Amino acid sequence: MRFPHPLRLPDPSLGRLRVARAARACAGMLLVLSAAAHAGAQKEEDLADSVRGALAAAIADSRPLRPAFATGGEQLAYLKWLEEMSHRLAGRIPEPQVRIELIETAYYEAKRAGLEPALVLGLVQVESNFRKYAISSAGARGLMQVMPFWVRSIGDSDSRKLFHLQSNLRYGCTILRYYLDREQGDLFLALGRYNGSRGRPDYPNAVLAAWKRWQFSAATVTVAGDPETGVGTRSRPVPPEAPARNPFSPQRLANPS
Repeated sequence: MRFPHPLRLPDPSLGRLRVARAARACAGMLLVLSAAAHAGAQKEEDLADSVRGALAAAIADSRPLRPAFATGGEQLAYLKWLEEMSHRLAGRIPEPQVRIELIETAYYEAKRAGLEPALVLGLVQVESNFRKYAISSAGARGLMQVMPFWVRSIGDSDSRKLFHLQSNLRYGCTILRYYLDREQGDLFLALGRYNGSRGRPDYPNAVLAAWKRWQFSAATVTVAGDPETGVGTRSRPVPPEAPARNPFSPQRLANPS
């Protein structure tokens, strides 16, 4: 771990009290640094009016937060997925109600933006490790580490909403979908834009690795285990679905047909 300034050990001539105070200060500094979110900085860019309006409409959409299923089989598959994701996330979020709410919202917002829920969960793991109130050194906030300038650009300027579960996931999914469309479906470059490290492999590779840990289908056989380490888990991986087109994407706006 690197610190912004070298840590200096207490002078040997200090009394025990001063040594103890220095030790507590160092421990506090380590705690703060360990709690910091490992996120880059999405770069603010000029948006065309049509794109800004479409993104703002996507953020402001107030439709009910419930997925709709065409068949009972689809609903059953969703419930099985929900149960499995809750099991995998239990080590990070012990409270069942909080855990279920996060998973349900991630599913809804991912599907709404044409993204795979496992990808969104993997990104959340890398960005904040599922900490709702995480703040990075660059100022990115919440589960998906959204930069506050997005709230000014396509929201209502209330950056406090980035600590709200659904608002943060909606911003994060909408922004990732926008970057994915801008990069013409290239997920590697889109993830780089999301992190502010476009073209560098570390962040996309980390998200893709986490994505695999959260993949699941009815054909997957899972026993008790931790998705972080893979210990105690056996599964047959299922290839991820290709993301659907986003109805709010700038490509759709430019070519409505």
